[in-house]
Amino acid sequence: MSEGYRFVDLSVPIEESESEPFKPKVEHLDHSVGAKVMSEIFGVPEKDLPGGLGWANDNITLITHAGTHLDAPWHYAPTAGDAPAMTIDEVPLEWCFSDGVVLDMRQKPDGSRITVEDITRALDSINYSLKPLDIVLFLTGADRYWGKPDYMNHGCGLVKESTLWLIDRGIRVMGIDAWGFDRPFNVIRDEYQKKGDPSIIWEAHYAGIKAPYCHLEKLTNLDKLPPFGFKVCCFPVKITKASAGWCRPVAIIPV
Repeated sequence: MSEGYRFVDLSVPIEESESEPFKPKVEHLDHSVGAKVMSEIFGVPEKDLPGGLGWANDNITLITHAGTHLDAPWHYAPTAGDAPAMTIDEVPLEWCFSDGVVLDMRQKPDGSRITVEDITRALDSINYSLKPLDIVLFLTGADRYWGKPDYMNHGCGLVKESTLWLIDRGIRVMGIDAWGFDRPFNVIRDEYQKKGDPSIIWEAHYAGIKAPYCHLEKLTNLDKLPPFGFKVCCFPVKITKASAGWCRPVAIIPV
């Protein structure tokens, strides 16, 4: 802990988890493998390296939406408002470091909608008024299922109206401790099969067609934060023209 501040890691790891439907492939190359590589590069016998060992390395194959990540407007559609949608390398850094707000939705059942009324009620309960560029984080409790195959079926999710309500108030980065920002896919699929209403498909994401915004998915440890009074740092990895970037968001809390 740095003097005057406490740091809380809000990320899940990039790993070959049962919770990832598009599972990353992680190959760890240990120091003995590194010794062989270094021997070829430098023309030095492996035995002449310290302890006969070289560097460690890793090979990783994964999508940009693995682990905790920030979705760029390009992920939702090719345009946002009247302009081309930003890719992750174009997201303003100012969006990614700001005051954080946690809204507790743990009382809502899995698969339910987070409505505008839910948001205003939660804000009233903590006596907080949103301001532009606040980073709004939704606590659903779904992160406790990380590592389990049914992780993506837990938690509630935003809908079009509630997402646009936040965008209209100057919120540009939002986040959730569930697999996705929308409701779980199994719930959306079942509802669509019953009602045939395509407007419910990926509606929180598609809200980004109206105006640009980013959201964080697969957060954790939101229950360890105060409702407000802290900073969130969530700079994504800079991947040219990508739809998302891995990041390790951190809450910075004065003590």
